[in-house]
Amino acid sequence: MASPNVIEFTDANFQSEVLESDLPVLVDFWATWCGPCKAIAPMIDEIADQYAGQVKVGKVETDKHQQTAANLRVTAVPTLFIFKNGQEVDRIVGAVQKGKLVERLASHM
Repeated sequence: MASPNVIEFTDANFQSEVLESDLPVLVDFWATWCGPCKAIAPMIDEIADQYAGQVKVGKVETDKHQQTAANLRVTAVPTLFIFKNGQEVDRIVGAVQKGKLVERLASHM
């Protein structure tokens, strides 16, 4: 994670960092072996920097944190979630362009 504004979400901290967050949260479920995940990583960093203080942005490495991925029925990576007030409000499966992701994120801010 290149941006200091991107948080590593884990099975242990997902509840406190995401579900109990006062801010909307963008979560990127990814894997080290996933080409599209690597392709969108710089975009996730940019969004984290651009919306610092307005949106919490983080990543879950699915191979390391399988329980959280299973609980949310993540079946493909990348899968991006937007949570607000502890609830899933949007889910995007697959790589997406930055403008589309920002548009969907902004609709939940």
